[in-house]
Amino acid sequence: MSMSRVAVQTGVAVFTFVVAHQARAQGPGSRPSPDTVSAPIANIVYDVTFDRRTASRRAIGMRMTFTTDGSGPVLLSLPAWTPGAYEITNFSRWVVGFGAFSGDKSLIWDKVDFDTWRIRTSGAREVSVAFTYTADSLDNAMAWARSDFLLFNGTNVFMYPEGRPADFPATVVVHTESDWRVATGMAPSGLQSYGATNYHDLVDMPFFVGSFDMDSISVTNRWVRFASYPKGAVPVSGRSNVLSQLSKVIPPEVAVFGDVPWPTYTVMQIVDSSFAGASGLEHQNSHVDVLAPSFVGSDFQPSLYAHEIFHSWNVKRLRPAEMWPYVYSRPQPTPWLWVSEGITDYYADLAEVRGGVIGAVGFFKLTDDKINEVSGLMPVALEDASLSTWVHPIDGTGYLYYPKGSLAGFMLDIIIRDASDNAKSLDTVMRELYQTTFMKNRGFTSEDWWGAISRAAGGMSFSDFYARYVDGREPYPWTEILPKAGLRAIFDRVPRMGVFSQQGANGIAVTATEAGGSADLAGVAAGDILVAIGDIAVEDQQFGAKFRTKYASSPEGAPLAIVVLRGGQRLTLTGKVMFANGQMRIEPDPTATAKALRVREGILRGP
Repeated sequence: MSMSRVAVQTGVAVFTFVVAHQARAQGPGSRPSPDTVSAPIANIVYDVTFDRRTASRRAIGMRMTFTTDGSGPVLLSLPAWTPGAYEITNFSRWVVGFGAFSGDKSLIWDKVDFDTWRIRTSGAREVSVAFTYTADSLDNAMAWARSDFLLFNGTNVFMYPEGRPADFPATVVVHTESDWRVATGMAPSGLQSYGATNYHDLVDMPFFVGSFDMDSISVTNRWVRFASYPKGAVPVSGRSNVLSQLSKVIPPEVAVFGDVPWPTYTVMQIVDSSFAGASGLEHQNSHVDVLAPSFVGSDFQPSLYAHEIFHSWNVKRLRPAEMWPYVYSRPQPTPWLWVSEGITDYYADLAEVRGGVIGAVGFFKLTDDKINEVSGLMPVALEDASLSTWVHPIDGTGYLYYPKGSLAGFMLDIIIRDASDNAKSLDTVMRELYQTTFMKNRGFTSEDWWGAISRAAGGMSFSDFYARYVDGREPYPWTEILPKAGLRAIFDRVPRMGVFSQQGANGIAVTATEAGGSADLAGVAAGDILVAIGDIAVEDQQFGAKFRTKYASSPEGAPLAIVVLRGGQRLTLTGKVMFANGQMRIEPDPTATAKALRVREGILRGP
């Protein structure tokens, strides 16, 4: 693989950008202060130090220098969250040893609120602040250090002047070891310098610093890079496979929008055995993945890449009006995460099948799994799930907008194609919204979304669809919808545990059990960590398929061993094999009409 010429340097890397941010209102209960807007500042320089010395302490050395006119106190704030990670994190809690200076002289400072520092400049024109940031959290939105590596996000460490739409240039300098690399999505603007046009762009370009593998490939006339830590965690053959997968899933996504919005794209991946599962966090021209070793080279891998890359259009650019622009000091709830995340997940499946990573059968299987996942959860409206994710509900529905939103997208795609005889599709809708909202520098509204859907479907009303399946909790009408796409639903009798769960820090955690189900009768309780069913490990990526295969022919009521962790103690509970009605799979309909076949081929092949 050829090394990319973009954003990879050793030694000192310099980044230049322009910072702009809207004023932030003081929250209720904040302590009274006459200072709500920072004095103007200019000539900003952020110095980021990470070397073997700071790495041993899992720390980032931060210094921010600037000039001010001395007219009043300078107010500097840190964000409370990272867009894409819909939760308040309060990055200020990892700040240690804050100090303010003018030359060798210490300046007086205090806190305006929990994430805003007020510096009394006493007429000083040149000011600096310094602190240590603790990088100990293995999370896509956080900062995480090892002896030879650092991940950090701009939201973690880059302070901004409170209340100032500051349109002044600034510089970031990364001080590191001469034999270590720096990788970021920032575009080159000169020798060892990189540019972003505003604060939103600045904090939307995470950094890898240290020793890691780097490979690249040209896709749709753009460099796509794959940075992977630790070195060797993904072997040469595996990295070649990653580049092949990226070359397949990106072109179908570009075809949806007719636009490549980035000059380069960087996949930034961490593999670590302490992490359970696999997750990604999107940015405008990069994304950060954290994977358990078992997910490297798995069937899930290209789906993860396709999902996060599609976000570079849908979310980072095309996004709900409630989140335009981003406000970093407070939650920004929206009922549209089913579009931002769920529709993205649908297009990840389409990118795989249209790009040739999987075949039609694979696409049907991905859809089957989502249908059965949703049917196994308590009924929740898409809008409610979208809003609730900020508080992480314990009933297992906090992320339901992913699979259920994906299925809503599938249904809408079929309905539009059927109404237009495959002349229009959900692709039409996504492209129209991209051009009429993002390209016009605004977020989309309900009128924008449903108006585009209706126009693509020849003026059809979707008020009933919205009331029943988006705002409402009715089950999706697959037996009615699928034949329009030359498909049919087959219902199988399969073994069922009757347990609701979600991925937790320690494994698959039980959130609830179905009354009278196998897990309930065995005494499985909320809070238990599922370890194994029989001899099948729950963490096995093929758990569902193996479980169904092993017990499908068992007589109902046969003994079933359920292994859990409860309060740190390993318990083996005895349940019974039980079967559920309604498990569904999709297959081609041999009686499909010519029109339905056109719809099916349109979905699978794209424009």
